[in-house]
Amino acid sequence: MNETTFFDVEIVEFAEKIFTIYRLCDSCLGRLFAQVEKGMLNKKRGSFLRKKLNKKSVFPRNCWLCEGLTEEVNEFAAVAEEKLRGYEFSTFLVGSKIDEEICEREQKLQETFHLLDAEPIKVEINREVGKILSRKTGKQVSFDHPDIIIVVDTRFNHVELQISSLFIYGRYMKKMRGIPQTRWPCRVCTGKGCRRCGFTGKTYETSVEELIAAKVLEATRGEDEAFHGCGREDIDALMLGDGRPFVLEIKNPRVRSLDLRMLEKKINEYAAGKVVVKNLGFTDKDEVKRIKNASFPKVYHVKVVAENDIPEEKLNEVVDSLQGKIIQQLTPLRVAHRRSLKTREKKIHHCRILALDGKNVTLEIRAESGTYIKELVSGDSGRTQPNISEMLGIPCEVKELDVVAVEGE
Repeated sequence: MNETTFFDVEIVEFAEKIFTIYRLCDSCLGRLFAQVEKGMLNKKRGSFLRKKLNKKSVFPRNCWLCEGLTEEVNEFAAVAEEKLRGYEFSTFLVGSKIDEEICEREQKLQETFHLLDAEPIKVEINREVGKILSRKTGKQVSFDHPDIIIVVDTRFNHVELQISSLFIYGRYMKKMRGIPQTRWPCRVCTGKGCRRCGFTGKTYETSVEELIAAKVLEATRGEDEAFHGCGREDIDALMLGDGRPFVLEIKNPRVRSLDLRMLEKKINEYAAGKVVVKNLGFTDKDEVKRIKNASFPKVYHVKVVAENDIPEEKLNEVVDSLQGKIIQQLTPLRVAHRRSLKTREKKIHHCRILALDGKNVTLEIRAESGTYIKELVSGDSGRTQPNISEMLGIPCEVKELDVVAVEGE
């Protein structure tokens, strides 16, 4: 229907044809002509048409289509308002589940009369409940990124809340070795708790994730969290410099307005000596995708120990040959149980000597994201080619590894 006025005879005749066959309440009748006199409530539009037809009103409960559903929006809004108590939010969106029989009748009506411009009853319910809630709570409807989605099940007068996650961006420095980035479930019990893990369900006592998340969960009263890091350092490595970018996702938060500077202070006090966070800021799930897909070069300080004294001249040759070198790395033996078996090409952008003392050398290596630095040094039984051990002609291994920069931001 392209007509835009009730004064068009075709509109009135068409409405009469429908109303003669199906007894519809004003809301359902008006919804069939949603493109006529836009901006008008369906109920008012239906009433106007009905009066022009000189027909008596149909009580909603006697409506062939909705059986009174359109008159229950205040009740649905009241249930939703009660459900929302205890949640802090600025924006929301209403969705609904409608009885299948009502949807089937609506479809039959639309197909019978070719009502291409009719508004679905679901849309009306969502809008009207949303208007009531906005008026009562003072919050705004958002179709893009609502803090809460309210799903009204009209069949059972039940409301379900879908709480949008809260995303907090930051950078962390890891000051203590032996701490994994994320919670590491016990390999024996897979997190359930057993004698092997002291019934903690964990392989390691704590993690960067847990040290950061504890105070955030407390502040937001969230139910759970997920830690998204821009790569990860080895458990025995430090993360220094300006830190590693991360996003902490808080699931089902009840509190969303946070003093991030105060929260940063609380996290650093709680994780003192182990982890430091900085530059906390609110972000969204798009940032998670960005940092997870990012390939930022990393700079490492690597303390290497060799079986024999390292000749300085030979070391200089090796370091020079590594500048801009492309290496081939077959999945290392130490991670083969959790990484797919394949050969990866990685670029060593830069390498220089920081210190040399007999069997010990400290190198600064700038490498492509995802480079296995320990294997670049040891060779990993030939799985990384070329490697520093073979190039020197002396077996070497990494004594200590520190990430000193995550570049690219």
